[in-house]
Amino acid sequence: MEEQAAFGTNPGNLGMFSCVPPGLAEASPLVVALHGCQQGAKDFDLATGWSELGRKHGFAVLFPEQKCGNNPQNCFNWFVEKHISRDNGELASIRVMIEKMLADYQLDRERVFVTGLSAGGAMACALLASYPQLFAAGTIIAGLPYGAALGPLDAMKAMAVGPAHSSRELGNLVRRASPGQKRWPKVSIWHGSLDGVVAPANASALVQQWLDIHQVNEAGVLLDEVDGQLRMSWRDGSGTVVVEHYLFDGMAHGLPIDMKSRATPGTLPPFGLDVGISSTLRIAKSWGLLRQTRDTEVPSTEYQRETGFHISDLWSRIARASK
Repeated sequence: MEEQAAFGTNPGNLGMFSCVPPGLAEASPLVVALHGCQQGAKDFDLATGWSELGRKHGFAVLFPEQKCGNNPQNCFNWFVEKHISRDNGELASIRVMIEKMLADYQLDRERVFVTGLSAGGAMACALLASYPQLFAAGTIIAGLPYGAALGPLDAMKAMAVGPAHSSRELGNLVRRASPGQKRWPKVSIWHGSLDGVVAPANASALVQQWLDIHQVNEAGVLLDEVDGQLRMSWRDGSGTVVVEHYLFDGMAHGLPIDMKSRATPGTLPPFGLDVGISSTLRIAKSWGLLRQTRDTEVPSTEYQRETGFHISDLWSRIARASK
């Protein structure tokens, strides 16, 4: 991982780190990875392994980094209007970084992806909402919906209980960020049922926000099991999965990892939770980033369509069972 001291206009006063494998071919993909609070770019890379995966499978990774001077907890300011508005603040800085990576390494503009944890997940959602034309897909881990809060008090309330918005209101927040947009990125949402930092209600709200954006009926869910974890997915009229949600029963706040798949299996990284599934590997597979080998093949899946489904009811049942 290398730091880029100067990369262009930087209204959000962020740092830029990146990993570009030697000899990377033109038209390779780009992954944007956003750390959580009390983390930095290198911490997040250590936990996720994105750089190692990029070197192995041939894609570039960008790690925007918050500075303590901007936020005392080193959180991206997902709840400050100027930082989540198009072409302003931290979002604008990240957009400039992406454009520099695309230009410097001749990367594929059709294969740009974003993921983030916690505050980084909320910022990933803000990027998807504000620059939907830039991303093919994004993953939000233990994050919050776009526009869930404006101001520190709102942020604490949203983190504690989730936003008090209807599905249409949540969708409208995104539509106002990118008026007239017709094409929207695919979105994956990961959250634990025992998250005491960002309430699981935020995962339900995220699903509702992006289902409304994609104009997909919540009742059309398909259920399956991936590495022992429940996954819900929703498809558009062409049969493409446009929204999916991994629900981790009993998981707290953090990054889902599989210690057996790590290069250093004896060391649990900060904010990593060993739940038997590597979020990084699974996300990379879903984005088509992994060169097909025996250890990266995705097994066939049996889907079950759920009737009378409402995601908030499912979360309520799990919350009651966890007490």
